Amino acid sequence: MKQRFPSPSRRSRALIGAVAALATIPLVLAGCSGSGSASSGGSKALSIEDYYDATYNPVYKQCAKEVGATVTITHVPGAGLISKVLQQASSRTLPDVLMLDNPDVQQIASSGALSDLSDYGLSAEGDVPGVKAASTYKGKLYGLQSNTNSIALYYNKKLLSDAGVQPPKTWDELQAAAKKLTSGSTYGFAMSNINTYEGTWQFLPFFWSNGGDEKDIATPQAAQALQFVEDLQNDGSLSKSSVSWDQADVNSQFLAGKAAMMINGPWQLPALNAKKGLEFDSVPIPTRTGAETVAPLGGEAFTVPQTGDKDKMQLAGKFVGCLHTQKTQKALAEISGNVPTNLEAGAAWASDHPQVASFVTTVKTARARTGELGPDWPKAATKIYTAVQLALTGKADPEAALQQAQSQNQ
Repeated sequence: MKQRFPSPSRRSRALIGAVAALATIPLVLAGCSGSGSASSGGSKALSIEDYYDATYNPVYKQCAKEVGATVTITHVPGAGLISKVLQQASSRTLPDVLMLDNPDVQQIASSGALSDLSDYGLSAEGDVPGVKAASTYKGKLYGLQSNTNSIALYYNKKLLSDAGVQPPKTWDELQAAAKKLTSGSTYGFAMSNINTYEGTWQFLPFFWSNGGDEKDIATPQAAQALQFVEDLQNDGSLSKSSVSWDQADVNSQFLAGKAAMMINGPWQLPALNAKKGLEFDSVPIPTRTGAETVAPLGGEAFTVPQTGDKDKMQLAGKFVGCLHTQKTQKALAEISGNVPTNLEAGAAWASDHPQVASFVTTVKTARARTGELGPDWPKAATKIYTAVQLALTGKADPEAALQQAQSQNQ
């Protein structure tokens, strides 16, 4: 199963420019031809575009059956999705249903390419608040997210038990545990600090939970969080190679027994469960004081693009609504390893699937990456991973690294 975290490192560097270009394309599509052509004669055929493999196809086909449609499904590599959306908007060939990484929804909605889901009687009532916020732009809902994910602290149960270490809840406990668990070729702790948005994603729980603010990353609270990560590296508990690891690399270290604890997401569960003899569990990422973790929300939202064919858009709205029922949320969670976005469904899922219980707990207080800055989030994300790299590669102390990154990436 492919990694379910929508890695912004693969395509987000181009996203700001892409959306700017998209905004210049006329999107008044009423009466235009395209994937939902007005000449379709009331066709019940819907085109769906996502950036997964065929894993979701059975669910798509089931929902199509329920709403009385047939579907044509196109899978686009994540790195090429936004450029393809640009081309489709220009040529009036947008799909009837479009999956987007949740931080991209507001940016694409701001261009006018998406329709307001309230037009189809849809809402995100009862969902995780941060998930709803991610798909809302200027008070209107443009996407529904059936599943979500975040990150938690995985730990090797045998290594912790042998060392007499309890799963940590605070930074002090994490630092002490990581140091005690570091032995030979095994580091006590692993995380991704790569110079992409994936590195930002992994640092955010420390940053946000300590009061860091993306509007101005050069604050004492942010410096304290970055200093904590640097301290883990300085005392040998975190490999200096973390500056080049993505999340798959981190998981590989954990699977190989070279890390006793790691930060990662539920999309790693298939690989973890497949590892013979590995006993593991997870807890919410520790915070400085032991308070609730504030982590980022991942996952994908389903949207209804502005194709110009109102009948098909209504049918697409019904289809997206089907994908968002609690029944379908659970089916998708079973496939993806993520958790339902509906709070009630999520609680039931955690009870039945204890391996994701820590993630269900985390998403309740998690934040949408675009929740504060909206379409400007990528600028802040770049500042954050730049600062982390500067500090962990020894080019600047945490305070100076944050100040430098803040000023360099305005």
